[in-house]
Amino acid sequence: MGRPEEAALLQLEEVFSATLARIDSLVLQPLLMLEPTDPQSRECLQLLQQLRKSSQQLWKVTEESLHSLRERLRHPDAIGLESLLLLDGADRVLQVYMEYIESYTSCVVTQAFQKAVKKRSDYWRSRQKALQQQLWGMTSEGSMDTKLAQVLCQPLTRHVQEYVSLLRSLRDTAGEHRPACELVAHATTLFENLQSFMRQALDQAVATQGLWRTLSSRLRDALYTPARRLLQDSQDMPLTVTPLRAERVLLFDDILVLLQGHNVHTFDLKLVWVDSEQNGCVFHLLTPEEEFFFGSKYRQDQVVWQWKITQAVCQALRGKKDFPLLGAGLESSKPPICRSMAYTFLAEGRLCQATYEGEWYQGRPHGKGTLKWPNGRNHVGTFCQGLEHGFGICLVPQASEDKFDCYKCHWREGSMCGYGICEYGIDEVYKGYFQEGLRHGFGVLESAQQAPQHCKYTGHWERGQRDGYGIQEDSDRGELYIGLWQADQRHGPGVVVTQAGVCYQGTFQEDKMVGPGILLSEDDSLFEGTFTRDLTLVGKGKVTFPNGFTLEGSFGSGAGRGLHAQGVLDTDALPPDPSSTCYRQLGLGIFPVESRWQGVYGPFRDFVHTGCPGDLQEALLGFHVQSSRELRKSQEYLCCESTQLDDSAGRMEDILEELLQHRDPEALQKCLRKALSNSLHPLGKLLQTLMLTFQATYAGIGANKHLQGLAQEEVKQHAQELWAAYRGLLQVALQRKGQALEEEEDTEARDRRVHGLVLPLMLPSFYSELFTLYLLLHEREDSHYSQGITNLSLFPDTNLLEFLDVQKHLWPLKDLTLTTNQRHSLVKDKCFLSAIECLQKVITTMDPREKLEVLERTYREIEATVSRVLGQEHKLPMDDLLPLLIYVVSRAQIQHLGAEIHLIRDMMDPIHTGGLFDFLLTALESCYEHIQKKDMHRSPR
Repeated sequence: MGRPEEAALLQLEEVFSATLARIDSLVLQPLLMLEPTDPQSRECLQLLQQLRKSSQQLWKVTEESLHSLRERLRHPDAIGLESLLLLDGADRVLQVYMEYIESYTSCVVTQAFQKAVKKRSDYWRSRQKALQQQLWGMTSEGSMDTKLAQVLCQPLTRHVQEYVSLLRSLRDTAGEHRPACELVAHATTLFENLQSFMRQALDQAVATQGLWRTLSSRLRDALYTPARRLLQDSQDMPLTVTPLRAERVLLFDDILVLLQGHNVHTFDLKLVWVDSEQNGCVFHLLTPEEEFFFGSKYRQDQVVWQWKITQAVCQALRGKKDFPLLGAGLESSKPPICRSMAYTFLAEGRLCQATYEGEWYQGRPHGKGTLKWPNGRNHVGTFCQGLEHGFGICLVPQASEDKFDCYKCHWREGSMCGYGICEYGIDEVYKGYFQEGLRHGFGVLESAQQAPQHCKYTGHWERGQRDGYGIQEDSDRGELYIGLWQADQRHGPGVVVTQAGVCYQGTFQEDKMVGPGILLSEDDSLFEGTFTRDLTLVGKGKVTFPNGFTLEGSFGSGAGRGLHAQGVLDTDALPPDPSSTCYRQLGLGIFPVESRWQGVYGPFRDFVHTGCPGDLQEALLGFHVQSSRELRKSQEYLCCESTQLDDSAGRMEDILEELLQHRDPEALQKCLRKALSNSLHPLGKLLQTLMLTFQATYAGIGANKHLQGLAQEEVKQHAQELWAAYRGLLQVALQRKGQALEEEEDTEARDRRVHGLVLPLMLPSFYSELFTLYLLLHEREDSHYSQGITNLSLFPDTNLLEFLDVQKHLWPLKDLTLTTNQRHSLVKDKCFLSAIECLQKVITTMDPREKLEVLERTYREIEATVSRVLGQEHKLPMDDLLPLLIYVVSRAQIQHLGAEIHLIRDMMDPIHTGGLFDFLLTALESCYEHIQKKDMHRSPR
């Protein structure tokens, strides 16, 4: 099979190998004797060295091909045709040939042969006869450098031509023997293309050499590189360019050049997009900063130019020349619209001198990328149509110090929009929402703890300024302001709480207290009048002391004099109602609870209203990048091409689907518990933000008894908002399925869901701060209660039962097992033990309903014990229950029972009003009040 062709190939390779060896000794080695004396000759020498290296590689692969041919002909039955290097390694052989051609044409472009001959002209004249013998049909009239060029090219051209002829013949004789047949066909195609490539490469080299000779030295210095090749010149095929009106267009294999007077405009082909839409004889080009329309008088010229630019872009992006580079046909591949490249912007504007590295689309940064400015500013994130869009991290250097502002935010059309975390170089951190690059909506701005004047603002913003309802903690002054803001100043009704326990309520205007206000001191004295910045009463006013005395007149203060007054002291007034001072609540009515935290509820409502789009999910929920290490990971994540962004839309789909599948009461409770405990769930994020506002208001300085009313109604409002949020998400989920939500809930049905389902799930998140306020508010009565418990604890069981007027037939004495040395009168903490242990569990839960259920079980345990004593089922009337319950409560010794009772009463589901739970809670309240009375403070006889 193909034996004559294989023999011919062997002979061809032997001749070519010998020719390469002679050329090396006759031409290449002498060329390298050039002694460089200037940059041009050094460049020339480097190119000639590369040419010899390529020639040696060519000789080496030819020898390997010879070896495979000899082995095949020596053992035709054992070694198949597919073992030939020309077939099995055709791609590798082809690469070696192309590298030689590239090296050779670079020498042609730079006139390396001419320069080498000029340096040693006498030597090369003496070698002319020897060179003549290496060429076919060469006349003696050509210059020496031309003869050198022919010696280094003609044998290769002839060799490839004979390769193609023999491979075609071998293909015809190979028949259907596979895989040899396929290998021969593949090799034939490769070397046929190589022929075309060689012709084009030589033509381009000659054209490029001619161009460098004709250009001015200024243009040549700007454009020249040894590897650059001219593909098309508008002087050969006229072309007009608008709006630039270029006088000449040069298409190279790596750049597009537009010449306009003395200006040279160059465009990297890797960042050139050719618009496939054609309009007559015009086509459209896009670059990172400019766009052009190329037109021609003739349609055919326009087609050729567009095709050549398109193919040149493809070649530049692939980083290597394919063949045929510019074949006769006009069928071509299209360059990708999406690319990953680096580019430095030059035009004036915000991106001037900035370098973008990342993904592009149609001439614009689009996708993941990094934008760096010379001043150190750095943006890492996602882009859309040239603008920052989506999550991004931006570092902005401060002018005066070696510090940076770090913005980890969501961006929309080039501006921060949505949730963000900003760490400022001045040791401040903002966490909240943005709009058009400014703080807008809800956000928290806090200075570092070690800052000289630590300050924290939690509240609403309007176009970069504090505006609306907000909380500011000033640690330096030891004050907490709760109230309204306008234009970055306290403005409107507000409450100030100090670390010393002083509370002020009044009106502010442009950050100053104006008009009358009230002030409650730590000892429950009430001041009414006008106050200074330091909360000192000045001018006309009134003071009501805890004992009921009043002082009304004019007040003032001076250095070292404290508060002084001139007025009337009334000592005949009755003691004030405790609820008017000790239990007085501030802020109620002046801050409507439904309008306080609209900046928190608003983004969630907007998200639901737009149908919960996945691409806005992270802008609503935020993200979790806190430490510098996590910041670096985020930057790596954004820049890593192999890492795909999480499918946010998919996550949202899963969330909505889960809501649809868990709609019955028991499943819904589990679903909501899971959602509220997950900060990446919209409901969980909403709860987490509400917790943040609650802690900012009522923890630390804000832990003041006069704010308990504000806190209580806030918790209830949050529960309503969370239920409304769930309903909104459910409605979106149903709409996506083509269904509709059931008819609108009435107030009664909503309240049942809020108190029975949502409040128990969310209350633990607020319980610590809320219960602390109840403790402070009821501290005095709890103190009396604790004293009563202490006194009652001294009684033995029978004495206490007798003291409480419990009927003796109800005493559970037969439950007690006594030793011979014991008497009933000495037994302590043994009666109604099961009921006592049950009641003690009331402090182990934060759910008001569960606390009521503990109270109900305690009642059942008391009744069960009495029934066992009487030997029959017995229902206790109120007159019998109350003393027994007082006994159980006194022995349970629950701390802060008053705070517990009031919290249960305030948070209890209204559905239980008038029922058993209400009855038992009322009974517990009566026990609590009885234990506080003075007659309970007697010691046992």
